[in-house]
Amino acid sequence: MMNLLFGSLTVLFLAMSITALVHLRWARRLPSLRDLAIAPDGKRVRCSVVLAARDEEERIERTIRLILAQSHVEVEVIVVDDRSTDRTSEILERLAAEDARLRTRRVETLPDGWLGKCYACQTGAKMATREWILFTDADCWLKPDIIARALRVAAREKVEHVALTPGAVPETIPGRAWHLAFLISFANWFSGVNRDKPRAYFGMGAFNLIETGMYQRCGGYEALRLTVLDDVRLGLLVRRSGGRTRAFIGGDDVECHWGRTARAMIGLMEKNYFAAMDYRTGAVIGAGIIVSLVAVLILGGPFTGTWVGMAAPVGWFSMALPAGVCARRLGWGIGGALMTPFVFPLLFYAMLRSAAVTLHQGGIWWRETFYSLEQLRGGGVK
Repeated sequence: MMNLLFGSLTVLFLAMSITALVHLRWARRLPSLRDLAIAPDGKRVRCSVVLAARDEEERIERTIRLILAQSHVEVEVIVVDDRSTDRTSEILERLAAEDARLRTRRVETLPDGWLGKCYACQTGAKMATREWILFTDADCWLKPDIIARALRVAAREKVEHVALTPGAVPETIPGRAWHLAFLISFANWFSGVNRDKPRAYFGMGAFNLIETGMYQRCGGYEALRLTVLDDVRLGLLVRRSGGRTRAFIGGDDVECHWGRTARAMIGLMEKNYFAAMDYRTGAVIGAGIIVSLVAVLILGGPFTGTWVGMAAPVGWFSMALPAGVCARRLGWGIGGALMTPFVFPLLFYAMLRSAAVTLHQGGIWWRETFYSLEQLRGGGVK
């Protein structure tokens, strides 16, 4: 019986690794500008860039200057200051006086029934005047040609939505391993949207580029007003409205300055992971029990003295293979990939921690505002 259990576990992990490798065939970096054709009429596409900023005095100026420096595209930048208490408003006023392409709006009071970020994004989207809207984060630094490249991909593929994963800047090897595990967990999402699978959708807050007409048709942030995973669910709204998405690995094209260590990522995911489970307590408990049993079997396998028992941790370690593929596409060394299998349990720990904290509080704190579980369960897009 135990041999069958260990054998099944080994096969399961090997199948997961192979499946991830297959899906990663469609998880690529955004093509370079020289590999993308210019629009037939030679005109530059115009894009509104919308940011929701709160207490970002350390990074907001560089973020905006990099957006204003975008090449091969006409941009307007709309920054909505979401009740900042630091120097963010002062910095925005100074930058707006320097460049007329930057417009700002400050939110003083959050209306009932809205998450702060969602209301700020909706406010910014209403101010947008261009054919495309890029939602990005105030702590994301974009390469100078990234918007033009994404727009050319959208034109080539005839899609209404292009999303890139955040390009983390990890300070440690475990931090890189966490990011690689994060990418692997989305492998089937990449594969689904890039092959136009009917039920597939994708979205990322670091870089969510959407055609303005599609944004209006799908409901946009008006529909997402109480959705914690607003970025991902924007992709869901696009799919439900008949739109198509292309997804890419962001890497250094979308350099995000948060979650530089595995420990930091666990804290950052506190509000997200339980939301990803749609706040289903039973699902979280079930996942926790299964993962715990699997961990016991993996650790105990070598002590059985049988080749089947020792094969179980080998199967588990095979997850380093898809991690290696992702590391190569990011230009990273092999160290993070080799550590990735050991980080996967931390992802489940982060999920359990997210559920425990949210249930204990009866909701989440986000941008200094509390939202009850009753609000979140009843108001989010699923």
